[in-house]
Amino acid sequence: MIDVAIIGCGPVGAMAANLLGKQGLSVVVLEKETEHYPLPRAVHLDHEMMRLFQSAGVIDRLLPDMVATDGHLHVGADHGVIRYMGTVGKPKPFGWSNDYFFYQPEFETHLRDAFAENGDIKLLLGAEFSSLEQHDSHVRVRYFLNDTKMHLERTEMHLDARWVIATDGSRSPVRKALNVKLDDLDFEEPWLVVDAEVEGAVTFPPISGVPADADLQRLSVMMCDPTRPATVVPGRRNHRRWEFMLLPGEDDAVMMQPDNVAALVGAWMKDVPHKIVRAATYRFHGLVAEKWQVGRVFLAGDAAHQTPPFFGQGMCHGLRDVANLAWKMAAIVNDGADEAILGTYQPERDPHVRGVIGAAVAAGRYICELDPAKAAARDAAIREQAAQKAGETAADLIPAISTGFVVPGTAAAGLRFVQPILSDGRKLDDLTGQGWRLFVAEPRAREGGGLSPGSTFVATDLPDGGAVAAWLDLHAADAVLVRPDHYVFGTGNAADLIAARDMLLKNKQEIAA
Repeated sequence: MIDVAIIGCGPVGAMAANLLGKQGLSVVVLEKETEHYPLPRAVHLDHEMMRLFQSAGVIDRLLPDMVATDGHLHVGADHGVIRYMGTVGKPKPFGWSNDYFFYQPEFETHLRDAFAENGDIKLLLGAEFSSLEQHDSHVRVRYFLNDTKMHLERTEMHLDARWVIATDGSRSPVRKALNVKLDDLDFEEPWLVVDAEVEGAVTFPPISGVPADADLQRLSVMMCDPTRPATVVPGRRNHRRWEFMLLPGEDDAVMMQPDNVAALVGAWMKDVPHKIVRAATYRFHGLVAEKWQVGRVFLAGDAAHQTPPFFGQGMCHGLRDVANLAWKMAAIVNDGADEAILGTYQPERDPHVRGVIGAAVAAGRYICELDPAKAAARDAAIREQAAQKAGETAADLIPAISTGFVVPGTAAAGLRFVQPILSDGRKLDDLTGQGWRLFVAEPRAREGGGLSPGSTFVATDLPDGGAVAAWLDLHAADAVLVRPDHYVFGTGNAADLIAARDMLLKNKQEIAA
């Protein structure tokens, strides 16, 4: 019997395999397709994902094919800026730029290639999920193995796994087999998504109020124009993406016709050579599964939730999901933690996801406004709100973990912990490792802490320019205990934090809010 069966080997499933395999768990990944999907789908990730790639040991593979960009710009009906979520000149407290764009076929190839370096990971291509049976100690997964030569009938096979993670997409056969329903957050809008290879700069219409430090070629630009809302997205190398809202009465199939696609994109290209790679219509949804765990089976990624793409958080959600599951499963297998800790998965992730989906839906509602008068009133209101802010980035959308495997009520519990750049150019996690880490303000604060010496760090000893010490001082904390997924477990007395963690790992108490 293996530790984990993963159903679906898109980026989220592949990342789950790398995280679990790196921590010594045995993994089998079932993927129904025999070859990569050759065209781009998701395009954006944020700094937190880059940090998780560090954890999984895949960052060196991925980084050369990713491009850091400068954030998001929303432009109103009068072609003036209404909201700027830019990152130019701002600190990078987590060690990475806030926004990265990539080309999904390359990205998936790199994640799969890393399987060979990350332990006991087996990928079965042409393995199509059929059904599952849950038992006290394991799940039996049945699947059809399609013969690649196509001259034999499909063969039904099975495997037994301690747990199953379903990363099988928005239509999720596993979710359907479990009879899990989706909670509809009442947002559905049709958009045409076009990917192109562009040999030059995109031509934007005149836009007023663009900040001096903003480069339109390096921003995700949302044109909130009631004549046709559209987004222009940068990409790696010569890849660009456009997203056009379909207007009432427009037919999906008609709008995907090459002449119509060429006309929409051509308005942004002028005389710049370009080649359309893909055009497809989508319904942008806000959906969340009612149950993310059924026995020993866990839904993750699009199988568990679907997010409108207005802040590029869809895939990020899925990667956070599997990072959350991976460290808990590793604690059970490697350290004897109680399996009940997996019950904190949905309580932690569901509010997190709903918070971001709520922000994306709210943005989607104002972006998709087609009434000129209402659009003008919207622009005025958003500009007024923006003027009251010191500046925002997409990172500000991510809420803290408020319940689950944290010590609520302690300063900064559930926040993402900082990752300063060290004096030698490395990042904090490169020095401290990827497991539980205890940071203390001064040597005596670690007395009774209970973590191994290699996992306890005195802030003033770190070659980080005082960043961790400043963080502790900001939160008036003697110590902070950081989880393997880089979220703050809690702050306070070191011994108390370790004791609280150990009690939760053994499921002997619940920390009351």
